[in-house]
Amino acid sequence: MTNKTEESYLDVVGIGNAIVDVLTTTDESHIERLSFNKGSMTLIDENKAKELYEMTTNRIQRSGGSVANSLACVAQLGGKAAFIGRVKNDNLGKIFTEEISSTGTIFKTPPSSVGPSTARCMIFVTPDAQRTMCTYLGASVLLEPEDIDLSAVREAKILYLEGYLWDNPAAKNAFIKAAEIAKNAGRKVALSLSDSFCVNRHRESFLKLVEDYIDILFANEDEITTLYKTSSLKTAIEKLKKKCALAAITIGKNGSILISNCQEITIDPFILGKAIDTTGAGDLYAGGFLKGLADGLNPEQSAKIGSICAGQIVTEMGSRSNIDLLNLINSHLST
Repeated sequence: MTNKTEESYLDVVGIGNAIVDVLTTTDESHIERLSFNKGSMTLIDENKAKELYEMTTNRIQRSGGSVANSLACVAQLGGKAAFIGRVKNDNLGKIFTEEISSTGTIFKTPPSSVGPSTARCMIFVTPDAQRTMCTYLGASVLLEPEDIDLSAVREAKILYLEGYLWDNPAAKNAFIKAAEIAKNAGRKVALSLSDSFCVNRHRESFLKLVEDYIDILFANEDEITTLYKTSSLKTAIEKLKKKCALAAITIGKNGSILISNCQEITIDPFILGKAIDTTGAGDLYAGGFLKGLADGLNPEQSAKIGSICAGQIVTEMGSRSNIDLLNLINSHLST
């Protein structure tokens, strides 16, 4: 008789950067004084990360990283999720581990005892809800193929990969290994393109990854047009249709475009209040979407769930909702 472990019942397993999000509200003049472009993401070194961390007082600290946020959403919706990512055994590493575990997400990747400290992302939120991010990748990029929990990858219905990790050769190898295992086990493989600059750096290998392994693709307008080297969203979507059976392209306040078996479906946004912080909107869209698919719902229903999750999270600070998302979804989809 097979001994079933808790991972045997996974809906989604994800591989991504293990980052502690440090959110703080500020005004535009402060962003200018720091010489950052408002609304951008800038990579910083450890010294700069420490300097910015020490100057913030009104901070909210949460486990973060794109795929980690999506998995926390899956878990908060009652799904079984597991995250694979690297932290160091330092204070921020403990914060990441405790916080993501508190969402119900399984996190068992052992921390590193040497090398750079746990990754952090300083997120400065201005009154217009824009977030300006300064990211120190630290220990998160040290993920290697041997860190991958093969049993979790085989058992999960969906493997979810984070494009940001493509910058590191060892993590890239871990990606490919995990994707091959998932495909051989008959599982679905999903990818978030993560960032248009990341796509630009690795365009050819991302195109090959999508064609060879990816069943479900998440991207925003900038990322998908960068991938297909065009300024036209329509042209990019036509090219994508030939390569990927299921994709969701988020278009900000206009909602999203679902591509399912070469058909385009417009998914309207859910406006659930005043937007105060866009952190995690795309991540929770993906989390809700993947939970829907794992439950056997069709892509359109799944995209609506993602849209509700995204619509709610922009009305709160950070990427964790303070209200019951499952109740919210049920109330909107039953009307």
